[in-house]
Amino acid sequence: MTEIFGIPVAVILGQLMLGLVNGSFYAMLSLGLAVIFGLMGIVNFAHGAFYALGAFAALFGLQQLGVNYWAALVLSPLAIGLLGIVVERLFLRHLYRLDPLYGLLMTFGLALVVEGSLHQLFGASGKSYPVPGALEGAINLGFMILPIYRAWVIVVSVAVCFTTWFVIERTRLGATLRAATENAPLLQAFGVNVPLLVVATYGGGVALAALAGVLSAPVILVTSEMGSSLVIVVFAVVVIGGMGSILGSIVSGLALGVVEGFTKVIYPEASNIVVFVIMALVLILRPAGLFGKE
Repeated sequence: MTEIFGIPVAVILGQLMLGLVNGSFYAMLSLGLAVIFGLMGIVNFAHGAFYALGAFAALFGLQQLGVNYWAALVLSPLAIGLLGIVVERLFLRHLYRLDPLYGLLMTFGLALVVEGSLHQLFGASGKSYPVPGALEGAINLGFMILPIYRAWVIVVSVAVCFTTWFVIERTRLGATLRAATENAPLLQAFGVNVPLLVVATYGGGVALAALAGVLSAPVILVTSEMGSSLVIVVFAVVVIGGMGSILGSIVSGLALGVVEGFTKVIYPEASNIVVFVIMALVLILRPAGLFGKE
């Protein structure tokens, strides 16, 4: 059997595939962060909390309301996105003309409130969400047995990410959103409802985080801390890709998931810090990020 660094190629390929699953979550979460920062200038530290809320909304819907997985894929992001709109109207809209640090502190406090509330309501122990029957089983790729659900996560995440990129970068709606960030008064003079665009942007970014939460629920245990443990890595991904860069967030998220998976095979002890080492190197060599504008 062919080996690299003394490790069978099949083992490396299997770990890279699992890394791609993690990268899919990184990409979706960092995409939502990039959309909110790029179009609103808000460093949304509550993004991990909305990710956890998406997973808990799906779990609550299944256990208490009989809402199945397929309905949760639509209803949970919609419900959490609406909650995000309420948060934007009540709190964040007062901070747009202030230093971005105020937005970071506000969303950090909000994240603590959400995490504490989930802990109080659902307890500290992790809860499992069943894999839907249509996605049970596995595919034999030759070098590994890939669960069908994990393959589904990769496909859906990539499709959602690049659809979002296309809408923002290649459509008239996206051009209007970008124009609102560059010269909102001029755009409003042309009759465009800029405040509506802003609130829709935040709601959409939050909905992306909630969708990632629903997708992750059958893969990992649903806990109140699941968002806080992931959001730090996601922020690093956004910095590496370039703050506000949609394409940078997608590509960096997927790539760093694969790099992390490869590191787990070659040098497992470094797998938890490799993303931050790459972030430090990027900040030294290209402070604006790989895809960001200087």
